[in-house]
Amino acid sequence: MPQFLPVDTAPRGFSATPLSDEEGAAMFRAAVNLFRHWDITDEAAATLLDLTVRTYRRWKAEGPGRISRDGKARLSNLMGIHKALRIIFREPQRAYAWIKAPNEAFGNRSALEVMLGGELTDLMRVRRYLDAERGAW
Repeated sequence: MPQFLPVDTAPRGFSATPLSDEEGAAMFRAAVNLFRHWDITDEAAATLLDLTVRTYRRWKAEGPGRISRDGKARLSNLMGIHKALRIIFREPQRAYAWIKAPNEAFGNRSALEVMLGGELTDLMRVRRYLDAERGAW
């Protein structure tokens, strides 16, 4: 029987340590600010975070409640997307506008349209694309 060596499959920069509730809350606050810059509706923001619009609005006004593991993963991907865009574009406005621009890589849909599919994998798809564009992999 062949012997296989263990392979590290975690992405560079990946931490096996789960995000704390405080880190999740900080990322939520950052995401609310990011959504303002992206000029998206509360309905779109809620879809990106897999929350009801009512919950999103309450959290936006009062601070987040308990953020699930999936929610923290979504927030982490959104912050990764923001970071990649800020590296790729020198001007913040270009980075914020990119999210709504048609893109051949997504079949002439915008990154926002892809992410509004609502699945965590939709956010991951956009993040992987941007990470590849900036040479992170």
